[in-house]
Amino acid sequence: MSDHTFYMVEKKAPLAWVWLNRPEKKNAMNPPAWYELPGIFDDLSNDPDIRAVIVAGKGPSFSAGIDLMGMIGELPELLDSEQKGGVKWQLIRKIYPLQETMTCIERCRKPVIAAVHGYCIGAGLDMITACDIRLCSKDAVFSLREAAVGFVADVGVLQRIPLIVGQGIARELAYTAKNIDAERAKNILLVNEVYEDQNSLLAAAEAMAMEIADNSPLAVQASKDVLNYGVGKSVDDGLKYVAAMSSNIIPSHDLMEAVTAFAEKRKPKFTGK
Repeated sequence: MSDHTFYMVEKKAPLAWVWLNRPEKKNAMNPPAWYELPGIFDDLSNDPDIRAVIVAGKGPSFSAGIDLMGMIGELPELLDSEQKGGVKWQLIRKIYPLQETMTCIERCRKPVIAAVHGYCIGAGLDMITACDIRLCSKDAVFSLREAAVGFVADVGVLQRIPLIVGQGIARELAYTAKNIDAERAKNILLVNEVYEDQNSLLAAAEAMAMEIADNSPLAVQASKDVLNYGVGKSVDDGLKYVAAMSSNIIPSHDLMEAVTAFAEKRKPKFTGK
């Protein structure tokens, strides 16, 4: 287990758990929340013992969103009354690293499952839309909150959520900043499944992560790469890319093991080689 200021990372190979760990503030995202995550996911992406990652929150909620007061010190440009070009030039350079906080999850080679309970507001929603799969408990509440506090959501949710729920729903959520419950989240495909409580949610997330971990790491990670590449591309572009990817990972020890295990009528033991 490694401890950070905001996150707690537990490696239990073949899985890793990344916990948002500021429960006394409902995991509101202060500066360490934004700057620690890229290093965490870079490590998990490159760790050969880790095959899937679960992101979850300690305490009563997944995340109440950005800690606005905590971030003012990092972003004094927001309150600069002049708002001249130089101020704006500084601000845009500070937004890019905040975007990286979410993009690092999407870029991680390993599949990432978000397990959401309680509030998942603003930046919390940004974070889970960068994950591969989202699960939640019945008490989960989601909101694309930024319009209610005078912001445009600028770290990824407006780019990612239409791919998950479609344009009409995405625009409804962005323009109204309303809360939606777990049932609505499942109906619009924001989450794959809803569970009775946090314990059953975490157990289900772990079970799904183990299902993923049981498969060929080469094939799973290549599938994530191909799916990520295909966003915004034509079918033809995607087909050419996956043909190249397939050619690159075949043959492999994993493929040989799958064939051997089938012949021997046993479960394959994949190594990712």
